[in-house]
Amino acid sequence: MSSQVRLRLLPSARCLFDQPVQVKVEGLRSRQKGVVFSSSATYRTDGSGKIDLLRDPSLSGSYFGVEPMGLLWSMKAETLHKRFQKSCALNPHVVKFSVHEEDREDRMLAEVTNERPLTGNGVSRVPVKGRNFQGVLFTPPGEGPFPAVLDLCTLMCEKRASLLASRGFMILTVPVYTDHPDNIKQMHLDHFKEAVDFLQQQPKVGSKEVGIMARSKGGDIALSLAAFVSGVKAVVSINGCNAVVSVPLYYQNHQIISPLGSDITKLITTESGASIIKYGLGDPLAEENKYSLVPTEQAKGHFLFVASEDDLNWDSKAYMDQMAERLKHHGKENFETLCYPGAGHLLEPPYSPYCPSSFHRIVHHVVLWEGEARAHAEAEVHLWSKIQEFFRTHLSCDAAQTKAKS
Repeated sequence: MSSQVRLRLLPSARCLFDQPVQVKVEGLRSRQKGVVFSSSATYRTDGSGKIDLLRDPSLSGSYFGVEPMGLLWSMKAETLHKRFQKSCALNPHVVKFSVHEEDREDRMLAEVTNERPLTGNGVSRVPVKGRNFQGVLFTPPGEGPFPAVLDLCTLMCEKRASLLASRGFMILTVPVYTDHPDNIKQMHLDHFKEAVDFLQQQPKVGSKEVGIMARSKGGDIALSLAAFVSGVKAVVSINGCNAVVSVPLYYQNHQIISPLGSDITKLITTESGASIIKYGLGDPLAEENKYSLVPTEQAKGHFLFVASEDDLNWDSKAYMDQMAERLKHHGKENFETLCYPGAGHLLEPPYSPYCPSSFHRIVHHVVLWEGEARAHAEAEVHLWSKIQEFFRTHLSCDAAQTKAKS
């Protein structure tokens, strides 16, 4: 490495996963070209031998143009169809940035490590197990009270919950599937209501009214909780369906909603080996599927419906529009809609590596989630801020004074 070249991460080399960092390089030769970062971005230095990703464009590599966080969202796995995942929030993500001189056999000039924890200082993480649910409870530092949110993840993942807790919310994250999806023949809303009840009973919760956040299959469970269970004040449904998917939904020992049918023969296999499954799910508005629709008009709370226009898992945009129309038909105005052109199905907290395809454990295929990397990354940044704003608006206590620090 060159002792004269300095690679800096501002404001600090340690920050929460959902925080941006500024990458600056100093001590290079004037107008030097060919500084390659580990995620394949090539830059040219300015007249003083500096590079600042806030202002300087990438000339080639994984992305082009001025993209301050492009080195993170453009990362790709060495093999196809791999998703960047970490189910537990205990250990931070560690990203190594390095500067190389392209014209001199890729010689490393400087390197620095960015530690990106998923949990802010003072946030507590407590595994919990109820009679019919299991999950992890994240609580911000301080006495509270805090607004409370139930995070329904399809399979257990703590990233979204731990980061939101670091922004001042008490979060209980619970998986929709506690067993292999093939082994689950029906779902019971009572199990998820038990999680809502548990959250409401926490002494630091500021209100008996809670929020729910969910994506994909978790979306129809979140909508059903809002429709059938009291105390649900705000729901964020990200790329969810307006009908119950996969298996029938039961509540208080009775089937309340039938599952929407699907046709696996409508899968489209692409050259990469990944399948497009978007067209395999039945039409929620077809007459034969009317008993699969979630009666969202029964809900007392507020909804934020989010859809990615380039979602290849299913037609999220159509489902969002149908939910909005149903509520309007019943004279309801308790909803907002957000649509993201160019975004794919897997909307995550910001600055995650973009994932266009990976193995789908429910359909047993590698599938295309799709989207375009830059547009998808921009959607994640905007949505993450919007989620926090929505919950602060509709949940009764303000978390602004109790925000955790990284």
